[in-house]
This record gives sequence, C-alpha cells and structure tokens, in this order.
Amino acid sequence: MRSDPTFWILARSSGLVAYALLGGAVLAGLVLKARPFGTRVKPAAVADVHRFLTELGLGALSLHALALVLDRTVQIGIAALLLPGAAPYRPLWTGLGVLAAELLVVVYASFSLRKRIGPRTWRRLHWATYLIFALATLHGLATGSDSGSVWALSLYGAATGAVLAAAAWRTLVPARKGAHRVPHRDRPIVV
Repeated sequence: MRSDPTFWILARSSGLVAYALLGGAVLAGLVLKARPFGTRVKPAAVADVHRFLTELGLGALSLHALALVLDRTVQIGIAALLLPGAAPYRPLWTGLGVLAAELLVVVYASFSLRKRIGPRTWRRLHWATYLIFALATLHGLATGSDSGSVWALSLYGAATGAVLAAAAWRTLVPARKGAHRVPHRDRPIVV
C-alpha cells in the first residue's frame, strides 16, 4: 500500500512559499531603509507590505513545520523542529532551517519589545535578517527535494540576487533624505 503524499507535498510547497515570502519581506525592508525610489513610493506603504509579507511568511513557515510533523515520509518530530540538528533527515541542513526559523521568530517578536530594548538594539537585532535569509537559502538548497529542478534553482537564484543587489544599493548609494525614518506601527517590521 502506498502512503499518502499530501503532507509531503504540503511541506515542500509551504517551505518554498515561506522562502519566497521571506525574500520579499527582506527586499521590502531594504527598500524601506534605502528608499531607492525616492518619494515615488511612500514609506508607510512599503512598511505595510513589509509587515504583511513577514506575517504571511511566518504563516507559511508554521504550515511547513506542521506538515513536516504530520508527514510520514521523513519522520520529523516536534523535537526536530525545536533543536537544530535533531532531525534524522540531513541533520545539518535541516538544523540550519530550524535555526533560521527560530531567529526569524526572535526578530519578529523584538518589535513588541522595541520600547524596552530601544531602537538602537532593535535595529542591531534586525541585522540578523541577513543571516536568517542566508540560512534559509542553504536549508532550501540542501534539503529541498525540488532543489535540483530548474524552477527551484531559479527561485533561489532570483531571491538571492535581488537581496544582494538591494543590500549593495543600501550599502553603496547614500540614503535619500528622510530614509532613516521608519514609520512606527504596532505591528512588527523585519528587515
């Protein structure tokens, strides 16, 4: 009797969707900070897109984790979702994904602590977003069963290229007037 592949398909697809949304959230955060489009794009609108992509990404990440636990293809338990390296399936690379997810939750939760930790510490914590994106990329490339396909490699390549280009823009091009001001909302912003 053949096992039902529903949860395996859901785990794969939700992982790819979570990665794409994370890439979009990082790009929106970079646009929010560097303002490459000047005044043509309103910071408040970019902040809303940034938050929305982050929240959707966290939802897709949660679905990815749940589907992995429910799937019987690789036998991922709850402990493997909490302890990097505890998964029986490619423990190093799966562990990098777990670490990326945990750091993402910390950065996301930091917004509610922004007043307590201060904006300077909050901004420094947001630098971890680059590490999160890199870990998620490595995790997807090394553990994803679709990673060898042209479309998946294109997704990883496009996301990585876009984030690198936006980060280079932020680093090399002087910030436009007012770029340091991030609209304050009661919802988290992840760079």
